[in-house]
Amino acid sequence: MDIMPRNYKAELTGVFGQPVAENPTGVMQEAAFAACGLNWRYLTVEVPSEQLADAFRGVRAMGMRGINLTIPHKVAVIPLLDGISQEARIIGAVNTVVRRDGALIGENTDGKGFLRGVQQDAGVDPRGKRVAILGAGGAARAIATELLLAGVAELHVLNRGIERGLEMVSDLERNTGARVRFGPWTNTYVVPSDMDILVNATSIGLYPDVHAIPDVSLAAAKGDLLVCDAVFNPPVTRLLALAKDRGMPTLDGLSMLVYQGVIGFEMWTGLKAPEAVMKEALRAALAE
Repeated sequence: MDIMPRNYKAELTGVFGQPVAENPTGVMQEAAFAACGLNWRYLTVEVPSEQLADAFRGVRAMGMRGINLTIPHKVAVIPLLDGISQEARIIGAVNTVVRRDGALIGENTDGKGFLRGVQQDAGVDPRGKRVAILGAGGAARAIATELLLAGVAELHVLNRGIERGLEMVSDLERNTGARVRFGPWTNTYVVPSDMDILVNATSIGLYPDVHAIPDVSLAAAKGDLLVCDAVFNPPVTRLLALAKDRGMPTLDGLSMLVYQGVIGFEMWTGLKAPEAVMKEALRAALAE
């Protein structure tokens, strides 16, 4: 009797960052792999900045199918890759690496994940809207880029570091052709009554600093201002709680995290991602 050969080789993906122990992406991706019957694994790996190049030699040597990048590697990884997408080039940061025909290609799914959350979960079309975004880091750049490409009418960037904020605005205008305004975030930002969407793209409020809140005032904002937070842990930050108390619609960071993971899963596997499974796995993990 012939015995059919079995394949015990798992395909490997993962995330590199520092710190990374509290990153729950692996829970979401492993649930998706299982739901699709894939023998794939997602490794959560602490990689210091000075060892990133060595880590990517390992990615190539082990034939890993894809990698996510988080703080502090989203920019530093670019010289280590064989190419990057147009969106990642505009944003100036990579959060997802895909192996294509043996080459490692950098993508950025953060902004795309945020945009999908605004459209699908919040039910808002950003075209023609006025948007204020807090921060000028990698997440802010990704979110701002996708919002501009989606046709927002005005984008206001607020950041405490003036030089970094002006650099982000200059890059956005040069790469998208849109007009972007910058405001130094030196005092409490009073959200004006004609603003449609507010986005916290900083890490203010991220665990363990769960009591921190961005220095903003919603007192003058209109009642249907959509308040969004890129922070996913906790899902309901103090900023979102403040907005909810005022009856304003909100969008939490879990939405962005899930959808960027959905897009990454589809880039790696070529399969349609089980969105509901991924979202439930992530919510359950953060509720523990």
